[in-house]
Amino acid sequence: MDKLYHIGLEENPGAEYAILPGDPGRVEKIAKYLDNPIFLNKNREYTTYIGSLNGRNVLVTSTGIGGPSTAIAVEELYQAGVKTFIRVGTCGGMQTDVLSGDLIIASGAVRMDGTSIQYTPIEFPAIASHDVAWAMAEAAKRLDKRHHIGVVQSKDSFYGQHSPERMPSGFELQNKWDAWIKAGALASEMECATLYIVCSMLKARCGAVLGTVWNQERAKMGLSNPEVHNEADAIECAVEAVKILIDKDKLSE
Repeated sequence: MDKLYHIGLEENPGAEYAILPGDPGRVEKIAKYLDNPIFLNKNREYTTYIGSLNGRNVLVTSTGIGGPSTAIAVEELYQAGVKTFIRVGTCGGMQTDVLSGDLIIASGAVRMDGTSIQYTPIEFPAIASHDVAWAMAEAAKRLDKRHHIGVVQSKDSFYGQHSPERMPSGFELQNKWDAWIKAGALASEMECATLYIVCSMLKARCGAVLGTVWNQERAKMGLSNPEVHNEADAIECAVEAVKILIDKDKLSE
């Protein structure tokens, strides 16, 4: 295998599973949940560790923020042999029953990113792999984590969401935001749509579990809305889901 230009891996790590946080600072935290974690490489926003779960190698690689860097990470990890990708991240709630600290298992994503449209036309849906979404839901149940399963909104502009009135395209942003809420979108984040579309093209498995930091819709209504940074719940859910998938995959071999 030639050296992968962005993530910097020079040898095939022999891992078919990858956990993908956005923040490089979370990689080592996640790696501690693996057996025998080893640092592999750091380049730009991409930090990679390898370890094992239930006897199979698992990579943890950060993707940075947003679609472009996520697509690069997935493309290059796929070249390195990864076939199952699970994003672990954060989100902001959109439905009033989504509380700070809740987990969101993203079954699909609204494609408001700019990267996925350079892979497939906008009419093609961004959806998680059924068995990965099932494994994450099962993991959340086993761990007794409060969670929701459904569609998230993937955007490219954090501040376009939080202060659309400042933007020349604010009218469109606000109207679409209201539409996604009426349609039932659970939360807003920045990577799922790209991950799902790239994996669909590559014929790879994918899914995502997100920790809810806050909910601006609850704040607008004067409801309780503490800011919660509880990344451990999402990490534990992702790790348990990988174990479930590994055991399931072993049975089909």
